[in-house]
Amino acid sequence: MELTVEYAGLARVLTHVPRFTLQLAEGTSYRQILRMLCERHPQLVGDVISPSFDTLQSSNMLNLNGKYMIQPSQMDQSPGDGDRLILMSILAGG
Repeated sequence: MELTVEYAGLARVLTHVPRFTLQLAEGTSYRQILRMLCERHPQLVGDVISPSFDTLQSSNMLNLNGKYMIQPSQMDQSPGDGDRLILMSILAGG
């Protein structure tokens, strides 16, 4: 299964990576994906992803296909083949 991951906000600032593709086993959960992101970009740990590697810090969220916010209760669900997962900050200053 192929998943496009896009970083926005703080995640992009920390990694300097706008997007990349992950090859995943069918049924890989969002929680497992966060662990993969920590391995790939350890600079996300602490500010974006919690030190436990399986939840987001409260000022960040996952968005599926630009339409749906992944709720904490949905972290054990899985994206589909070809989906786009956006890791983004939800706080903004002005």
